[in-house]
Amino acid sequence: MPASPVHPERTGAASAAGRDVPSFKPSLVRAVFRDVTPLHVSRSAARAAASVTRAVLTDIIDGALRAAREEARRKLLPKDLVTAIDRDVELEVGGGWYHHSPTFKGLTGVVYDAEGAVVHAPRRSRSRKPSAVVGAHRFEPGVRKLLRSRGTAAVPAMVRDLDGLASVFLTDLAQDAAMVVREKGITRFGTVTLMTPGEPADTRPSVPESVLALSTRTGDGRTIGRDDVLAATMIQLFGEARQRALAAAREATETGSDG
Repeated sequence: MPASPVHPERTGAASAAGRDVPSFKPSLVRAVFRDVTPLHVSRSAARAAASVTRAVLTDIIDGALRAAREEARRKLLPKDLVTAIDRDVELEVGGGWYHHSPTFKGLTGVVYDAEGAVVHAPRRSRSRKPSAVVGAHRFEPGVRKLLRSRGTAAVPAMVRDLDGLASVFLTDLAQDAAMVVREKGITRFGTVTLMTPGEPADTRPSVPESVLALSTRTGDGRTIGRDDVLAATMIQLFGEARQRALAAAREATETGSDG
């Protein structure tokens, strides 16, 4: 049976199409935020968080799709996810899922706590206690919709991994947004500098002025707003993935009142 032809990768407007798919509903975003904080979540904050999560998952799916196309496949396998993350450090999000999923077993190395003791992977349980792992199934409809928008599909194990990464990432985003509210801003931004041996380091500022403006928060201390989610995005992401996610969130919240 002949191999399926490898289709050219979509670029430009076609590539951006997946970012316009409303994969994750505001009600799901609010449910995740309620799991980690009693703070009210504004409408624009929910839209921003949904857009950031969608942008991150789109990047991950596109990276996995490139790996699959090298083997003339359209359906994504867990190994495509591993390849995508290996090739692009910016896609390393939702790290809490890595120690739960069989896909990453043996790939993350031995993890030690602050006292030098080995940290074992958590056992699976039927606990109803809210958590990113227990609630990962809630993301399946949005993940499948996003996969369709990218012209691909995935085996069940790959879908579960994408669900888990989305759930853990959004949970981490919610926790950091709540922290921004509590601390009235942030002073840390995730950055990674890639250097080539023999070449001078890039001395340009790693954090733009527009981003530094998020370090000082305004507003009440009872509500997570859009800018709090943008600040949390700065903590969670870096590089071009950060810029794409911020752009998606700003575009999604340009219209409509907050509240």
